[in-house]
Amino acid sequence: MKCRKCGGRAALELRRHNTAFCGPDFLDFFRHHVLEVVRRWRMFERDESVLVAVSGGKDSLALWDVLHGAGYRTTGLYIDLGIFEYSHASKARCEAFAAERGLDLRVVAVADEVGAAIPAVKDATRRPTCSACGLSKRYIMNRAALEGGFPVVATGHNLDDEAATLFGSTLRWDESALARQTPVLAATHPRLARRVKPLFRMSERETAAYAFLQGIDYIVEECPFSRGATSIAHKELLNRLEDTSPGSKAMFLQGFLEKALQRFQEPEAVVLVECVRCGQTTTGEVCAFCKLRDQVKRGARPARGAVSLPDAPEPSDSSDPPTARGLISDLHAASEIHAP
Repeated sequence: MKCRKCGGRAALELRRHNTAFCGPDFLDFFRHHVLEVVRRWRMFERDESVLVAVSGGKDSLALWDVLHGAGYRTTGLYIDLGIFEYSHASKARCEAFAAERGLDLRVVAVADEVGAAIPAVKDATRRPTCSACGLSKRYIMNRAALEGGFPVVATGHNLDDEAATLFGSTLRWDESALARQTPVLAATHPRLARRVKPLFRMSERETAAYAFLQGIDYIVEECPFSRGATSIAHKELLNRLEDTSPGSKAMFLQGFLEKALQRFQEPEAVVLVECVRCGQTTTGEVCAFCKLRDQVKRGARPARGAVSLPDAPEPSDSSDPPTARGLISDLHAASEIHAP
């Protein structure tokens, strides 16, 4: 198979685009599409500083790499969830990425903000782990942006993430979630930063290929608490559809954005005010994060033993180069990318 652009040997076939590229031309293709999304959706301007939320995974690090390479002023934000070896390894990837490129990385630990690491929050509050994690990350991202003077936060949500979220919201007919299913969440209050998703048109496979070909060392393992999540089941269903009909995920998401999104975006009667404790936005007197912090404080037990994580996956050897790890896990076939 030949590269569509240069005619040389192709490294990657993109079935949904009915094309193939060699390694260098695919990297150009990926960068062009991400930057075109930024331009078309007016996510941020050249003179704006961008806070990039990074997790140590392929998506967020690939996004940071593209934006930095394009000359945008970027700073990374890593939120340490305190999930044992998983968080240790993911933080190390982010620190190494930033150090290699001379970029600024800010680290915020959930335990310092809420009073316990994510594994202990469920014990202390009886709140689902993923719910507490999501709430904490949204709060910390917004606060870090405001305190650092960043008008916009960029996250690494890709096409697979967005299509699966849309699928789940549609199954539940969650109108509130559907109204927020957009690549750009505007700042509707002076205490809110704009949130954008520049990778929303790039598939997980394409992002993995970019990270591999660009030599980005990223953590391969998924969060141990994501095992059995409904969103994973939704992704698997959509993957089966994509295998049968390439381009289905993109058509599903793009069709919603073009034809249905506005139907759910009626002006809301909700009035946002500032939390009396922390000053962040809320619809009541005290925000959800401050309430979570109270629950953790009440539920904490001084003599509690270490929280265990049953069946957690064994971490990979962090000394392995990116070419030796991750590709097969992400692309499911060694032949997906051919040697140049």
